[in-house]
Amino acid sequence: MNQGGSKITFYGGTGSVTGANFLLEVANKKILIDCGLFQGKDFCDDCNYDPFPYDPKEIDMLIVTHGHTDHIGRIPRLVLFGFNGIIYSTPPTKDIAEVMYEDALNIMRSEQRDKGVEPLYDTKDISSTLSLWKTVEYHDKVDIGSGVTFNFLDAGHILGSAMVEFSRNGKKLIFTGDLGNSPAPIVKDTEKIEDVSYMVMESVYGDRNHEDVEGRGKLLRRIIEETRNKNGTLLIPAFSLQRTQTLLFEINKMVEDKEIQPIDVYLDTPLGIRILDIYRKYPEHFNDRIKSRLDAGDDPFDFSGLTLTPKSSESRKIVREKNPKIIIAGSGMSHGGRIRAHEIEFLGDKKTTLLFVGYQSVGSLGRRLQDGQKRTRIDDEWVTVRADIRSITGYSAHKEMDQLIDFVEQTAPSLKEVFVVMGEPKSSLFLTQRLRDFLGVNAIAPESGASYFIDW
Repeated sequence: MNQGGSKITFYGGTGSVTGANFLLEVANKKILIDCGLFQGKDFCDDCNYDPFPYDPKEIDMLIVTHGHTDHIGRIPRLVLFGFNGIIYSTPPTKDIAEVMYEDALNIMRSEQRDKGVEPLYDTKDISSTLSLWKTVEYHDKVDIGSGVTFNFLDAGHILGSAMVEFSRNGKKLIFTGDLGNSPAPIVKDTEKIEDVSYMVMESVYGDRNHEDVEGRGKLLRRIIEETRNKNGTLLIPAFSLQRTQTLLFEINKMVEDKEIQPIDVYLDTPLGIRILDIYRKYPEHFNDRIKSRLDAGDDPFDFSGLTLTPKSSESRKIVREKNPKIIIAGSGMSHGGRIRAHEIEFLGDKKTTLLFVGYQSVGSLGRRLQDGQKRTRIDDEWVTVRADIRSITGYSAHKEMDQLIDFVEQTAPSLKEVFVVMGEPKSSLFLTQRLRDFLGVNAIAPESGASYFIDW
């Protein structure tokens, strides 16, 4: 590598939505951006146990874009195998990571009991990880030497989510992390960018668009009313981070604005309940729409009919509660968590609706059900699926295809290269071609392990 250039190597998030892990080598430093979990049919895919393709002891620092498991999930394992540098993120991301790791360890211990699979890390590795963590506010520049600085820009994806903007010799390099589906119900819009020379960007929905913002609310309201009319159960597998809080806010708004009659809602995710407290801690990160409700004295995450069930004994009682009812439970792809018990209980009932409001990775139980599987095995029980299976993609926290193109267009004149990652192959390749055809930028969908030298 020449002294003036840099190298980016793509060790995860290629050919897949999950497992984000990118190595930037610049000014004799090795900098990781994200170190996420690869997720498939189980919480941990086997490849998460493979040795890291670099020596963790040689990594100088790790910069984290946000707190989703597919971006932070292997950091304690990185520490276990010798990483001892600084970990940077926004303050909410660190708080979120702490509870995410504790929850993930519980799931891995459950898989250990059921399948004999060793956890990726243990409690001491979580403690060591958090001891290395340093928080940085949006826009505060961090000088990492040799004329290289970085700062965080709001990605608008989840609470605390950030784009990492590196600067060197007047040129910018951006790692987008996951980009938000702005305008979002809770968080602020994705920040504008300009004068970027190189970009590493996500492509989860690189080949398709969501329902529009107005459409998603109408769909949710219609499905809730259908559940009421058939006196049924609405099951929503929801990611405890962001999606759960968004759903509570949306139902709160419908009830308080008298768009629907109150309905019993059970928030059956201990992790989601804990993350609610983190959201309440950072109201300055909310958008103006939700701030106006806060100023009017409305708790956006509480409403008539809502019951929190942090204890497992409370969760088990939900089945006996009268219909109609809504059960919001983790995990979002049905990898684990309490949603699986509810799926066993309710999927055989024609009066049940199973509503997906987030991306379902290939191989996951959620994806199989979404694709129409009528008989499936859940926790050693065979379940015949008679429930109505529905999806609302408009609640995705990711930008859709057109938004991604618009995002790149902001800085297209200055772009030398765009690396399209964090999507299934068809999404990444489709977006790559669109960026070439529509904007005339040099877009590349890198393969796993590929390295690229950049003039930066």
